[in-house]
Formats: sequence, C-alpha cells, structure tokens
Amino acid sequence: MPLTYLVCLVLIGITVVPLLYVFISGFRTSAQLNANPTGIPDPWVWSNYSQILSTAPFWQFLGNSTLVATECTVIAVVLGSMAAYGLSRYVFRGREFFYTVFVSGILFPIGVAALPLYLLLQRLSLLDNPLALGVAEAAFALPFTMLILRPFMRAIPGELEEAAMVEGASRFRFFWQILLPLCRPALITVALLAFVQSWNQYLLPLLMFTTSSHFTLPLGVYTYQTEFTENTAAILAFTALAAIPALAVFMFAERYIVAGAAGAVKG
Repeated sequence: MPLTYLVCLVLIGITVVPLLYVFISGFRTSAQLNANPTGIPDPWVWSNYSQILSTAPFWQFLGNSTLVATECTVIAVVLGSMAAYGLSRYVFRGREFFYTVFVSGILFPIGVAALPLYLLLQRLSLLDNPLALGVAEAAFALPFTMLILRPFMRAIPGELEEAAMVEGASRFRFFWQILLPLCRPALITVALLAFVQSWNQYLLPLLMFTTSSHFTLPLGVYTYQTEFTENTAAILAFTALAAIPALAVFMFAERYIVAGAAGAVKG
C-alpha cells in the first residue's frame, strides 16, 4: 500500500505541478521569470490576466471553442447513445462486426485522417466553418462514446425493457424515458471526454481555419505567443486562462467518471 500511495503522489505531482507553475507564473513579470524561473511572485502582478480578459480576441477565441466543443459533445452523445442502444439491445447478424468497426476508430490518430478529411471538407466548401469542425471532431469522439455506452446499456436487465413494453411503452419511449436516465453516469462521462477532447484539439482547427476570427483557444494561444514573443509571463497567463474552462468542467463532473467507467467495465 505505501508503494501505491507513493506512485499516486508522483503521478499527481507530474500532473499538477506544471499546471500550478503556469497559473502562478502568470502573476509574475517576464523580468521576474528571467531572474528566478521557479520563484514565487513578489509582488503579485494582476495586470497580465486583467489585460487579457479585457481584450476582445480572447473572448472571441473562447466563444469559438465553446461553440465547437458543445456541438461536438451534443453530436457524440446523441448519435453515440442511439448507436449504442441498437448494438446493445438488438440481436442481428453482424452486430459485433459493426461494433468492432465503431470502436476501431480509437486506433486511428487524428493525424492519419487529417489530410483526407481536409480534402473532403475542401471539396464540400466547409473550410473556415466552425460547425463543420464540430462534426469532424464528433466523429473522433464517437469510438470512445460507443466503447463506454454499449457495455453500460447491456448491463441493464432485459426484463426492465420487457416490462415497459407490456405497459405499452414504445422502444423509443423506453430509450428516452428509462434507459437514458439509468445511463446518466456513462452519458456524463462520454460528454466530458468529448468536450475536453474538442476543447484541446489543435490540429483540426489549424487545418480548417485560415481566418483568425474563427480560431479556437488552442490556436489563440499560438497566435498570442507569436504576437507577444518577449512577454513570457503574459503568454503563461493566456495559457492558464485557456485551460480553466476545461478544468472546471472536469472537476464538476469528476465523480461521474468513475461511476461511468465502472459501469462500462462491469457491463
């Protein structure tokens, strides 16, 4: 057990310390960082954060990221839950094959599909379109959605569905009013994963967007870094602000992740 706690502490340190460094360094000046990169702000400088929050580009980047991530999450959860329902509650020839095809998408990194996807969207005249980006990112979130939702739905007893049918409920009503509420932990888990994956996505927005007004926050961080190369403290402050929404969503839904993953493994 002591070894387990030691490993957990090391992993927490590897994860948390860099985040704390970025947040705290945002309250320093570049001169302080150059003089002592690992020191504590003395004095604490609030102007880096206040200047960023008072500029329109940051809020534009934030709005674009929120729009794309929300669209990606909604599409992944809606389509993923419907597909998982069909592949978990219906018995038909080729069911496992279709499930394998869905889940095999996890094996293909976005970089492999980036060029074909770019050419496809270019032919469809969907470049520089935030809504098209949300659909593309949802396609990469669906394999994880299926991987978690299908086992969770299969673990729900079939007798419950039969009893609902006897009472006159249609399959859609059972899916909407009974099955989905029972799958709430898994749904929140896949929604969180889809949202964070979309929020942190850099390659697809970089390929699709040429107009800065459509940039998401990861591209905004790069743009800000390019513009203020010498102001390291301001760049760290911008990076910290860009990470806050995803961290807040993760912390809010943290307790559902364990329940959702445990239900999927049990199923």
